[in-house]
Amino acid sequence: MRPTDSTPAPRPADDPRSAGSAGSARAGSARAGSASRPGPGSGSDGAALAPAPAPRAGGPEARGIDLVPDEERGGRPRDLFAVWAAPNVSYLSFVVGAALVLMGLTLPQALGVVLVGNLVWICTGVVAAAGPVAGTSGSVVSRALYGVRGNRAVVVVTGWLIAAAYLALNWSAASVAGIGLVARLGLPASPAVDAAVVCVIAAGTLLIAIFGYGLIVRLYTGLSVALTAVFAVVTGYVLAAADLSYAPAEPLRGAALAAALGAGFTLVASAPLSYTNSPDLARYLPRDSSPAAVAGWTTLGAYLPSVVFTAVGALAATGLDMTDPEAALEGVLPGWFVPVFVVAVVVNTMTNNGMTAYSAGLSVQSVGVRLARIPAVLVIGVLGTAMTLYAILVFDFLTAVSTVLQLVVVVTGPVMAVAMTDLVLRRNRYSGPELLAQRRGGPFWYRGGVHWAGFLALAAGALTAGLWVRTTFWTGPIAAATGGVDLSAPAGMTVAAAVYWAATGALGTIPRP
Repeated sequence: MRPTDSTPAPRPADDPRSAGSAGSARAGSARAGSASRPGPGSGSDGAALAPAPAPRAGGPEARGIDLVPDEERGGRPRDLFAVWAAPNVSYLSFVVGAALVLMGLTLPQALGVVLVGNLVWICTGVVAAAGPVAGTSGSVVSRALYGVRGNRAVVVVTGWLIAAAYLALNWSAASVAGIGLVARLGLPASPAVDAAVVCVIAAGTLLIAIFGYGLIVRLYTGLSVALTAVFAVVTGYVLAAADLSYAPAEPLRGAALAAALGAGFTLVASAPLSYTNSPDLARYLPRDSSPAAVAGWTTLGAYLPSVVFTAVGALAATGLDMTDPEAALEGVLPGWFVPVFVVAVVVNTMTNNGMTAYSAGLSVQSVGVRLARIPAVLVIGVLGTAMTLYAILVFDFLTAVSTVLQLVVVVTGPVMAVAMTDLVLRRNRYSGPELLAQRRGGPFWYRGGVHWAGFLALAAGALTAGLWVRTTFWTGPIAAATGGVDLSAPAGMTVAAAVYWAATGALGTIPRP
């Protein structure tokens, strides 16, 4: 998505698509870093810093959360397909699909959950449409939802802690496979060797995040093809070992079936719900890019590989012992292909976590921490690496997967719902300069820097999701009363969206058209 000769000229200041969300400020095509606009890492005083250069071929991306000028934009929405496909050709999808069958679902039931649960990628796509309009990161766009000051608390949880948890989860999956490969090569099993594998995988991931957007766009197209080829071979061997007539020894019925279906949906939906940062990878597109195209290509790029390879994981569990996914899959592969598969797992993890670490670094800046983007990425990387070492050396991997993915939905579901509702209410009209300015009295200052409608909606949604969630760590009272039925994702999202819609109308913080 490098700038091209066809990059559109800056829009005039009276273009309606450049209007601030409160209708009072004109965005124009002002550059971040001008005398009246903040640059990357600007604090709450809105002090301006020099604008960072655009991503260049072969070098780390210096740009942080500052506004992407029109003349530095380029590419087409369809380029987003490969950006989202590469990280979702995933070993973790195998693990999640297998977990559905291990819960006691039949193969048709598991495949139904895969198809329906992955539809939540539509939410990720819709939120991505804010990127070209705002020209800045999703963690800055969310200032419109929670206020200049209130947004900091939300981003610390969603952009730092949950991002670090996902880094750890994916690194754990790759490290399990990598540790197995190291053992095949004859190195002795020891905590030191395990830790070294984790650190090597983490370092490779952070390099992708440091080089940033330019590398991601150029690299992921080729990687999506290569990873798909490797995982297609694995799929062939899995299908040969699958039992298409598989039926659980004791088929689930009634409340037990409802509980398994609910938990499975939450497990599958947890991945797309974690990507409220999707504007980050669309912000370099031309400002007049079709929102429908941005949403569609983002959704399709993530949905197709997620469905295919989660379904393959479910098929694998019908004929293999997927309580140990790495051993089960390697057991059906020819010996010469196992190292290829392990390398693919590691590379896929790097592509997935590279995007996560990239956005997490932007999140560090968006809360006012005066760090350049690259040091911010390293801070998040260290936190994620520490959590990975704990998961690998202390905690059971499959238990970690299930617990983390189901628990984070309590927060990520309502956050995604508020983001989508805000985008609809504003008709995707976000002023990047006003969002970055953080000025008192601006359209995103609200009351004391906090948009209470956003916090009320988020709290109500998270409380509702917490009442419905069911994990090995915590079961909400409503889930317990209904026999363990987990409806945390749809319940939390519905309540958060409804409360935000009502509260913004009552407070008049988003003028209705």
